[in-house]
Amino acid sequence: MVSIPCSPSRVVLVLAAVMLAADARASAPSPYKDPHMLQDRSVLVHLFEWKFRDVALECERFLGPYGFGGVQVSPVHESLVVSRPFRPWWERYQVVSYTIAGRSEDEADFGDMVRRCNAVGVRIYVDVVLNHMTGDAPDPVRGNAGTPADPKGRSYPGVPYNASHFRPQCSIRDYHDASEVRNCELVGLHDLDMGQEYVRGKQVEFLNALISHGVAGFRVDAAKHMWPEDLRSIFSRLDDLKESHGFARNSKPLIFQEVIDLGGEGISWSQYSGLGRVTDFKYGAELGGAFSGSNLLKWLKTFGTSWGLVPSEDAVVFVDNHDNQRGHGGGGSTILTYKNARLYKMAVAFMLAWPHGLPRLMSSFHFERADDGPPHNPSTGNILDVVVNEDLTCAGGWVCEHRWRQIYNMVAFRNAVEGTGVDNWWDNGSNQMAFCRGRKGFIAFNGQHGAHLKRELTTCLPPGVYCDVISGSLEGGRCTGKTVTVSAEGGRARVDLAADEEDGVLAIHVQSRL
Repeated sequence: MVSIPCSPSRVVLVLAAVMLAADARASAPSPYKDPHMLQDRSVLVHLFEWKFRDVALECERFLGPYGFGGVQVSPVHESLVVSRPFRPWWERYQVVSYTIAGRSEDEADFGDMVRRCNAVGVRIYVDVVLNHMTGDAPDPVRGNAGTPADPKGRSYPGVPYNASHFRPQCSIRDYHDASEVRNCELVGLHDLDMGQEYVRGKQVEFLNALISHGVAGFRVDAAKHMWPEDLRSIFSRLDDLKESHGFARNSKPLIFQEVIDLGGEGISWSQYSGLGRVTDFKYGAELGGAFSGSNLLKWLKTFGTSWGLVPSEDAVVFVDNHDNQRGHGGGGSTILTYKNARLYKMAVAFMLAWPHGLPRLMSSFHFERADDGPPHNPSTGNILDVVVNEDLTCAGGWVCEHRWRQIYNMVAFRNAVEGTGVDNWWDNGSNQMAFCRGRKGFIAFNGQHGAHLKRELTTCLPPGVYCDVISGSLEGGRCTGKTVTVSAEGGRARVDLAADEEDGVLAIHVQSRL
């Protein structure tokens, strides 16, 4: 081996070339980015902590009829039962075995849910935890399906894993150190050594079992805490999606990876986008900031990669998720949630009207403490049924944002304008704005505090009378909310959004025309 002296500048150039080559590999086309939704659908919803039977029923009675494309379900593997006065939501992310069983019911219920949702054109995506098992527990424990485990001894006979299948114990202290982030324990959860073929094999076996039931893909938890080459090896061995469940021949599952990247750390989303889509946490942070007043809405005219967002074809986008709505997981104080209902509905309306990324809606349960689990029977811990009111909203502790009229009508808006671009942007130089989606849709926002938006704007739509799908719906041949009359002269209409209205949005589209 010949030693060649290198100057400091040459070392920098060589390292830069290596990093560019790694990013080039990561950004290569991936077969794992197609959500496999029906042609006229493009929105998924996270039914956080719902039972399988409730998800199946929701697919049939609401999601299918209202044009939703898919559901993200909470982790389905067996997890630790956390002994507290209440059972926290995060116990789902403490893995005991890869048995499909837990608070959402068993494998038979899971399979029935997937079959019933596929039958009405709604795809299922499972939140999967591959990075780790449980954290330490004071004594040997049992999972929620009864499987024993000894976390302190790194013994999980339900897989089985033993101490040799884990990385040496260490804590993440520096998020600028990529090796530490990927090799050490995330908040004390025992980090699997995914470089081992045995570990990879067990995980592939689990994912393929889910595929055999008919799922369309996976949300990969804590992806930034795993080496991309380990994930690449696992994904490359996944089975094709099943034609018997309505998927095209040779289809690969959708993979969207949780990579929290707000900038300034040692790990970037771009290191994972070659493997599949990634979750763009900056999207919700920037959108929440704009609608809550830390930025002007007029700047949203360029909302996209120029803002540092993940490119549209690589991104799963959202206003909030189950982590950051509780104040952690990326985004900080600008994240909007159901607790800021007016601004939240405005931000979600923009997400669904703006052609960027694969949008995911959040469907929550009420919480006061960050650890609060779903509505449940206090004596058994069993999750309670989702209660639906006559006006389609939910009760019994379930928020169900996806059932808010202003949100499910915007799902229909997005489906109606699919394939169009943004045209005829208008703003008042501050916090009032409007734009068209081709000749299929028009939307206006009034985020100007104390100001009335009342002016004639170009809608780009054919002449006629339209129902505003924010203040009401088109039902039985009439509008239950505002009507908007589009003239034959330039497709113009009078837009009226008062400062004190319940919602600061007006939206019409070709399918809301009388």
